[in-house]
Amino acid sequence: MHPTLKVQKFHNGVDLAAPGGSPILAAYDGKVVAAAYSSSMGNYIMIDHGDGLYTIYMHASALYVSKGQTVSKAQKIAAVGSTGRSTGNHLHFGVRLNGNYVDPMGYL
Repeated sequence: MHPTLKVQKFHNGVDLAAPGGSPILAAYDGKVVAAAYSSSMGNYIMIDHGDGLYTIYMHASALYVSKGQTVSKAQKIAAVGSTGRSTGNHLHFGVRLNGNYVDPMGYL
């Protein structure tokens, strides 16, 4: 069940509860391909890690990187928040591999 839409819908990531303002760190080295706001994702970042692997970080209260920027593994890229379609402070972490969302737990 989707937490805000209240409909049966695939949840393409994992929600990690954390206090607002907590640091969000890049999972791997890569290049930021999106750092923007969406009404559903809130403030979000997508990073291209090469070989078809992308990570996405949603609902941030603040973004510390920009599109086109290169980031390092464990670099602080954002802060936990509750922007967009959210029920409270958390990080929604998603992983896409070759265009498909995959279980993110193996990438944390």
